[in-house]
Amino acid sequence: MLDRRIKIRHLQCFVEICRERSMKSAAEKLNLTQPAISKTLKELEEILNVPLLTRSRAGVSLTRHGDVFLHFAEMSLASLQQAVAGVEDLAGQGRARLAVGALPSVAAGLMPAVAAHFTELSSGTTLQIMDGPHGYLIDRLRRGDLDIVIGRLGPSDSMQNISFTQLYNEEVRFIVRAGHPLLAAPELPRIPEYQVIYPSQGSAIRPLVERFLISHGIGRIDKRLETVSGAFGRVFTRRSDAIWIISAGVVANEIADGHLVALPWDTSMMRGPVGLMRRPETAQSPQDQVFQIALRNAMKDLGLNG
Repeated sequence: MLDRRIKIRHLQCFVEICRERSMKSAAEKLNLTQPAISKTLKELEEILNVPLLTRSRAGVSLTRHGDVFLHFAEMSLASLQQAVAGVEDLAGQGRARLAVGALPSVAAGLMPAVAAHFTELSSGTTLQIMDGPHGYLIDRLRRGDLDIVIGRLGPSDSMQNISFTQLYNEEVRFIVRAGHPLLAAPELPRIPEYQVIYPSQGSAIRPLVERFLISHGIGRIDKRLETVSGAFGRVFTRRSDAIWIISAGVVANEIADGHLVALPWDTSMMRGPVGLMRRPETAQSPQDQVFQIALRNAMKDLGLNG
């Protein structure tokens, strides 16, 4: 039987401390004082009669009991968020909602086709689309703000308690404007001569890019901007001699139009899986199931192999 002394605030504080790995940062996120959040954590540990976290100068870390409790605390908060969303949908004249997170390559390449099919199949559902980097979207998925995330498989530590169903593979390419001087002599070691738009820290493709460059004897790139913004990359690359390192799906339309060009290098070692990510404990809604039909139809239209 659930101990009635455990309140939502206990779960929120504990989960936020684990996410931030810092009592101070968690307190700031929750708009609480550090003594208040420490007191709430202490109350929870006393109710459960086990230590959940260990504290050190480096921050906090989970105990064996804390690791188990975190999994179910996150599930509980996510389920509660879904319940609130369901009530809000009913209050909004019964219109259903599906919130989907899409990494930049998916938002630019696949999602427009998926949205078109989904609208035909489920015109009574509001489809909400949020794009952004991997870490940001996975965090929103854990919180219950998103029902699904589509994008590259992230690092193993970011995928804990997240299911991943592969849809297709995608490469990372080196992109320049039409008429770029490097196209006349596309020598890979010349990359550091130019401004480089580089994937941000924490992005799904960054480890792949770093391994690729090291394998070709290219060390640190000093002249670089770090971003996963497709809007910025498209404009800046067309207006400069910058080299943009980005997933192929982000620039598929611009390459087809001839405004941007992929440098002719073998980047197959940066090929990686794109898939559907969700909280495994969450039952699939009818809207979710229709979305998967729309997704399969869109992939067929675009010639993406499953």
